[in-house]
Amino acid sequence: MNRTTLDQLKAGERGVVQGYQGEEDLHYRLKELGLVHGTRILVKRFAPLGDPMEVVLRGYSLSIRKQDAAKILVQKDKNDDGK
Repeated sequence: MNRTTLDQLKAGERGVVQGYQGEEDLHYRLKELGLVHGTRILVKRFAPLGDPMEVVLRGYSLSIRKQDAAKILVQKDKNDDGK
C-alpha cells in the first residue's frame, strides 16, 4: 500500500484522501474545506519557502499549511508519474 501524508507529496503528484490523524477539531475544518474520504487531490505547487502548499480538489484550488497537510492521510495515485 502506498499510503502517506499530504505534506509528503511533491508538486504534480496526485492522491486520494484516506483519513486524518491528530486532533479532531482539525478533522471537522478539513472536511468543511472538501477534504473528505475518497476525494482526489493534486498537489499543484509550494510557496517559495515551502509553506503553504497549493492543492487542487473538487474543481478549486486550496492553500493549506504543511503542518495541517501532515495530518491528512492520502493514498498516492499508483499511476502518477509526477507530471
